[in-house]
Amino acid sequence: MEYTTQRMVTYPHLNAAGILVGGTALSWIDQDAMVYAANLLETSRIATAKVSEVVFNSAANIGDILITGVELVRVGKTSITLKCELRNKTTNKVIVQVEEVVLVTIDFNKKPTPHKLYKEKMAK
Repeated sequence: MEYTTQRMVTYPHLNAAGILVGGTALSWIDQDAMVYAANLLETSRIATAKVSEVVFNSAANIGDILITGVELVRVGKTSITLKCELRNKTTNKVIVQVEEVVLVTIDFNKKPTPHKLYKEKMAK
């Protein structure tokens, strides 16, 4: 798994219980998956098609530094599937795990289109 993005949990990220809002964690995972895919596929014309079951393993508190890990799982014709997690950098505890984030490359009409990895595979 490749860990590239780091964020600090600050007051705007907290819920009434004083821990990281789940929706904020999912937003960070989605954004980081998009950036990973954009770099891998060399395009930003990508849309999220599916996010599998989300598992919250532990809480994140104010001041925690969180890192996002992303790993390529599968390559399709128009899509790629990634595994993602948000981890506490200090304690190394996993905060959130998502087994599958499916991202699809799209054309200017917002229709699925074959991506770079598929085209390279077909050219061989």
